Amino acid sequence: MPIHPRESDPAVPDPADPAPEGAVRPPRGDLPRSGPPTGLGPGPDEEPGPDAAGGPAPSEDEHTAELKELEDRWRRALADLDNLRKRHARELERERTAERSRTAAAFLPVLDNLELALAHAGSDPDAIVEGVRAVRDQAVNVLELLGYPRHAETGVAFDPARHEVVGVVQDPDAPPGTVVEVLRPGYGDGERQLRPAAVTVAKRE
Repeated sequence: MPIHPRESDPAVPDPADPAPEGAVRPPRGDLPRSGPPTGLGPGPDEEPGPDAAGGPAPSEDEHTAELKELEDRWRRALADLDNLRKRHARELERERTAERSRTAAAFLPVLDNLELALAHAGSDPDAIVEGVRAVRDQAVNVLELLGYPRHAETGVAFDPARHEVVGVVQDPDAPPGTVVEVLRPGYGDGERQLRPAAVTVAKRE
């Protein structure tokens, strides 16, 4: 049977035929596959690598070395604090010893004068009274130089910071609330007070 050549469909263009002028020829070859673009970084579900956020993470050895250094610094600080406390205690004790020595040395002349008064008591009994009074005045002067003045005044208004009432008396010549008699002198003022003066006070009407 004779074979007739297949007639081409005029509606379907032949790819081998050139495209008419002004027509858009479809691209040839395989179309690109759909999917995420390559080379633009990790996707939303991918974790960044170790180099993506500021370099490689520190190793366990580095953490151990840093911890050891901090512990050494802490131990040195404790040792320095302990040495400071011991040095302060030694200095405080040295100052206390020096203050006691200065106070004792200030009273040595008082003891010397007492020795002289007792040595001459047999030859002149009346002189012992004057000698003891002089020694008393000298001791009072030493206390005043140390910052503890004597308070034995009468006729002054009663001051609870300096006086201790041991009795109340009726005295028409003394205004009420004034010191009539000092039974025991006081020494010092304010925070440096050794003791208040024991006094009797005139009764209020």
